[in-house]
Amino acid sequence: MTQWIPFEVLVWGFVVVAFISANLPWLTDRIGLVVQPASGEKGPWTRIFEWFGLYILAGLIGKGLEFQATGGIHSQGWEFYVITLSLFAMFALPGYIWRYDLRPHLRSGARRTR
Repeated sequence: MTQWIPFEVLVWGFVVVAFISANLPWLTDRIGLVVQPASGEKGPWTRIFEWFGLYILAGLIGKGLEFQATGGIHSQGWEFYVITLSLFAMFALPGYIWRYDLRPHLRSGARRTR
């Protein structure tokens, strides 16, 4: 007896996975979550390339889920990929803000005075 997972659960689960993967490059200093850089910290370009690689991986997972759910993969135009890339960038904002805006303030212990 097999139980089917409702389609809505798969969609929201994929959105959560995409959100987490969009933030991973900014939440860790390890390249690919495995390799510690020689300098001890990843540079901004390494984070961007890693983020783009995770975008491609999330897209492949999405294509796999689409094939599993519908039995085929629908062709998409360039507009679809621009929109999904923009959405992935929006998902990455919390990690980016934490890395480059909030984290330095928390580490320095400085408080803003008015």
